[in-house]
Amino acid sequence: MNEKSRLRVQLSATRRGARLARLLTERQLDEWGMPFEAATQVVAELAANAVLHGRVPGRDFRLELRREDDGTLRVEVTDARGERRPRVPDESAELTDGGRGLRIVAAYADRWGVVEAPAGAKTVWAELKQPFLTGIGPEEIVHRADQTVPGPLQC
Repeated sequence: MNEKSRLRVQLSATRRGARLARLLTERQLDEWGMPFEAATQVVAELAANAVLHGRVPGRDFRLELRREDDGTLRVEVTDARGERRPRVPDESAELTDGGRGLRIVAAYADRWGVVEAPAGAKTVWAELKQPFLTGIGPEEIVHRADQTVPGPLQC
């Protein structure tokens, strides 16, 4: 993999930084000639989680996109709160206002997970193989997520 197959950027852990992560992803994938709808949705959810749940005052979050040789896109979002592991809400939480982001990530991604990062941080990653899913509605996202999410992850 060469540098032209990778984007790595530090962004402020703010709503503006999360929005910028999504926009940068869209532009980078367009430049690479890759479909961007599904990937920008995954980045939007992971960046929003980094800002809402992984924020430490004075520390940024990092976005990394890598285009692998086989066409797979790997998305990594690293935030400062390694002790706050993402979790998929249980079925009884369906009516709450939040908690759907990881279900959306699971619906679009072929694989995703969490690993420790240096300095007490964590990296949430997702891999999308081409062709990326596009043109599916919210009902289909929930249906696919229910089939792919293994169950609640604990923080």
